[in-house]
Amino acid sequence: MPRQILHFSVQRQHLLSQQHLLTNIFGGFIKLCLAKFYIFPSNGNIYYHSNIYTNIYTNAPTSTPTHIPTATQTPTPTQTPVFTNNISVYTYTIIATYPHDHDAFTQGLVFEDGIFYEGTGLYEQSSLRKVAIETGQVQQIYELPKQFFGEGLTIYEDKIIQLTWKSQIGFVYNKDTFALLRQFRYPTEGWGLTHDGHRLVMSDGTATIYFLSPDTLELIGQINVHINGKPVTRLNELEYIKGEVYANIWQTEQIVSINLENGNVTGLINLTGLLRGVEINHPVDVLNGIAYDEEHDRLFVTGKWWPVLFEIELVPR
Repeated sequence: MPRQILHFSVQRQHLLSQQHLLTNIFGGFIKLCLAKFYIFPSNGNIYYHSNIYTNIYTNAPTSTPTHIPTATQTPTPTQTPVFTNNISVYTYTIIATYPHDHDAFTQGLVFEDGIFYEGTGLYEQSSLRKVAIETGQVQQIYELPKQFFGEGLTIYEDKIIQLTWKSQIGFVYNKDTFALLRQFRYPTEGWGLTHDGHRLVMSDGTATIYFLSPDTLELIGQINVHINGKPVTRLNELEYIKGEVYANIWQTEQIVSINLENGNVTGLINLTGLLRGVEINHPVDVLNGIAYDEEHDRLFVTGKWWPVLFEIELVPR
């Protein structure tokens, strides 16, 4: 459903952004009720969005959203929902912040050899980038043809593999030169992409994770992701970390960790309030983008049109 945007001009001391996190354990629903605002500190303007209700998990899979996400202001922190049945819950500590291109509609993020590789989205704006971690400077860029909406990406051996949203077409590039080596097709929408060392792991916005051969790029299997038997939908950007896949849940400030053997969610990471204290003078969209530095055990996250990228440490709840 399209979201109406209303514009108000008010004094800065009257700015208010609030979020209520409702937990209904008996019904098996966790809903985010988000009153969303753009805040522009430079001119004191507020841009308000109507409420959105998002299921973290549901009794039946949620249909894949068909509209392009519009910009929203990150809501203020709320209490983390508590799960039972051995689901670990984490909050976070910010270790460091780094500059991030606020024009980058981040759809995929990978850290390798001291560099970020980033895939961005939106029609006529999608790209593949090599980005310096300390400065956020784009060192190398390949712009996708205008008819493609770029999505998740991963690095497998000496190649970069990138998805697109609705085209059912993916691209394979030379990692060093960004030269396009080939295209491939898949039967669903493309959202997130990572690999576990021998399989590509792909999401399509539903509760299903797909496995592709890194050699033939053909579908070789799939699993359904669930919490206590209930499907977890809107799986978005993916990152393989310490034997599990971490997934952004679209339109929330939550990341889940997933056991790839059985689809069980093993952990929930609540990243509410990451942008609190960050000066924002342009629209921002949802949390999206997970990267892991295996050598130094560093976890990075960012969002679409976010001006900063965070290194965080997970704190058990």
